[in-house]
Amino acid sequence: MNKTIYFIFLILLQSPFGLAQTNLQSFLKPSDTLQPKRLTGVVIAEITMASGALIGLNQLWYADYAHSNLHSVNDNDEWLQMDKAGHLFSSYHMGAFGANALQWSGCSKKSQLIYGSTVGLAFMTAVEVFDGYSAEWGFSWGDMAANATGTALYVSQELIWNEQRIVPKFSFHTTQYAGLRPNVLGSSLSEQILKDYNGQTYWLSANVNSFFKSSKVPKWINIAVGCGADGMITGRTENNPLFSSLEAKRSRQFYLSFDADLTKIRTKSHFLKTFFAVFNSIKIPAPTLEISGSQGIKFHYLYF
Repeated sequence: MNKTIYFIFLILLQSPFGLAQTNLQSFLKPSDTLQPKRLTGVVIAEITMASGALIGLNQLWYADYAHSNLHSVNDNDEWLQMDKAGHLFSSYHMGAFGANALQWSGCSKKSQLIYGSTVGLAFMTAVEVFDGYSAEWGFSWGDMAANATGTALYVSQELIWNEQRIVPKFSFHTTQYAGLRPNVLGSSLSEQILKDYNGQTYWLSANVNSFFKSSKVPKWINIAVGCGADGMITGRTENNPLFSSLEAKRSRQFYLSFDADLTKIRTKSHFLKTFFAVFNSIKIPAPTLEISGSQGIKFHYLYF
């Protein structure tokens, strides 16, 4: 099951929108100089959110399973690595949230990268420790590598380009597989978004104008490359003979599509800037070319 998307949705619900509702342009505008009160608020908010997320996660995923001594597992061959893509996505966006929060409070670029962009890695490490003490799961070095990659993707772009030209994004569509195993893949839409890897697609969305500054391409146009997987009812087919016949068509998919960088849309409204920044983690539906191991090449007029 995908715990990582849970964290992103939590951030979407609790982060800048609580501020945007005040409709105060001056409040939402990032400060050019350090504002100690803002920084204190950011630190308190992040500690509160992280604590609440860990408590909620403990009740949602761990409470019903036995505890164990700290142990590790090798789950790199499970779910065709879709869970690892989720870890990269989550670590990147939580780090971006942390860095942007420090920017809003007026912290230096160095502080944003050292203390802000590493928030995701620190939080996801805590989650791995939780896994390590659960008899159902275990500490995964593969997950940690994906977490570190997500943080590195954010930090490296800031160091090289001083902007985020390539952004991990997420999209979802319902599948037939959740109904075959709802206890694992989700019995409701909200659960399926979190748990059904068959319906999840992870993208790397690149802004065209950022790479070709002199081009006449609109600044918000992106090209996105995505990955997905299908036919998965269990993590490992060979260990689950009950589902092996149903998973005979387990395969990967790769996608090429258009996208939009919402942060490139010009507006003077800091509320809209906040809105765009938060939802820029979601890939917009668009015409898409799919290359599948089981079905070859397929074109979608509108892919979710």
